[in-house]
Amino acid sequence: MNARPAMPLDILLVNPPHTAIGSRLAGEHLPPLGLLCVGGPLLDAGFPVSLLDADLENLDLARIVARVLVRRPNVALIGHSGSSSAHLTIVALCRRLKAALPELRIIYGGVYPTYHWREILRETPEIDCVVRGEGEQTTLSLVTAMARGEPLETVRGIALRQAGEILATPPAAVISRLDDYRVGWELIEHARYSYWGGRRAVVAQFSRGCPHQCEYCGQRGFWQRWRHRDPQKFARELAWLYREKGVELINFADELPTGSRKAWKAFLEALIAENVPLTLVGSTRASDIVRDADLLPLYRKAGVIRFLLGIESYDETTLAAIRKGANPRDDALAIRLLRQHGIVAMATCVVGFAEERDRDYWRSLRQLLAYDPDQIQLIHATPHRWTAFYQQAEQRRVLETDTRRWDYKHQVLAVERVPSWRVFLWCKLIEVALQLRPRALWRVLLHPDAEIRHAMRWYTRIGRRVWLHEILEFLFATRHLKNGPTLEKCFGPAFDLADGNISSPSGGERSKRRRGR
Repeated sequence: MNARPAMPLDILLVNPPHTAIGSRLAGEHLPPLGLLCVGGPLLDAGFPVSLLDADLENLDLARIVARVLVRRPNVALIGHSGSSSAHLTIVALCRRLKAALPELRIIYGGVYPTYHWREILRETPEIDCVVRGEGEQTTLSLVTAMARGEPLETVRGIALRQAGEILATPPAAVISRLDDYRVGWELIEHARYSYWGGRRAVVAQFSRGCPHQCEYCGQRGFWQRWRHRDPQKFARELAWLYREKGVELINFADELPTGSRKAWKAFLEALIAENVPLTLVGSTRASDIVRDADLLPLYRKAGVIRFLLGIESYDETTLAAIRKGANPRDDALAIRLLRQHGIVAMATCVVGFAEERDRDYWRSLRQLLAYDPDQIQLIHATPHRWTAFYQQAEQRRVLETDTRRWDYKHQVLAVERVPSWRVFLWCKLIEVALQLRPRALWRVLLHPDAEIRHAMRWYTRIGRRVWLHEILEFLFATRHLKNGPTLEKCFGPAFDLADGNISSPSGGERSKRRRGR
């Protein structure tokens, strides 16, 4: 993708449709924060930018192309927060777009293309360029070079073709001041986005990255290091969203918004001072809740109503194996502390990390009942080639080769000692047992706090819909491989990436030599 003559650009951000159960069944959608983050700096630089949210509108590929043909942009920026499971859809969309508009320049960004840039550019000629890593400055530099007709290989943080060869430019600098780049909120109609039972909502991000080294997670490498926004500026922005756009709920996209007790406390105090009745939901680590036991009244006063606790497993051996850096004692205490302060505690349970037996599922059920969370999210361990977990699981057999179903709600890896139908049965049993136990029903029906009743009823209503859909899908549409290939044979060896080196190519050969294969 060499430099072309300078020309005015018309930029279209495209959020493709996602096949995940949550995207299709919940009946509510949140704005595509990643694209809005890229769009804000482009707008400030004077470029014409618009957004086509095909996920919100549930558009099929033909209708997306028809809409693009009406607009006829000359640059399309495509990405999705669920980038691994959305990738095949994005490839199919790019092929249709290029066939309809051959001069359209397509730029692809997100976590998946950040690591898979080499094979993407090799296998999908319709994609002209890949943005690697966080995209605000890189995309702005790339688009500016396009508009000026400058050589694109001078732009840091991208991958492209040059003279028939695929190359990656040096990594872009990590954004140290997140407040230097604003979110392009004007690109969306806020009234079209809702969450939490019809409440006008957005996704926002106080911090980026995570200092912990969990084996299954690639966020540490993608974001490079943990950083946070200015607490007062962030609080003012959320208050502005409430006052000017009618936003009622903020869903935090952070991996660890509470990573700095000092910064998080400053944000809570600043938001309280703004005196806006926002509802806040997000995810964090149980250890941070225990650390902040004395701050939890401040959490609640600022509007925090639910935290998803990244517990992942209830077995200390598994927690150690995945380097979670957590323990069941803190997990159980965090749930109790949140409940004491009127905050809903959602616990995750991940199956498939190890070669489980039936007794392991039974033990997880018993431990979950003992923890007594308000809500549960049961998901399947999903291997990504840029994580240490993938390397650990390379010789495990694959049940599902269609990566569109790699959305954490479908089984991907076989459990040798338990057939997939019984894994599924255990998962549905655990969910039913947790949701229908008397304490949970009391919280749904009779809890004295109206906000908690609303949270429980909304989640139960969505969960029931998803639960029934998953059963019907498993019975009539799921066809797991009975003796599938190993993960390595099917998708290749794990990437051999140094910590944070998002520019490295696939290092399969180096990885094989290191392990003596």
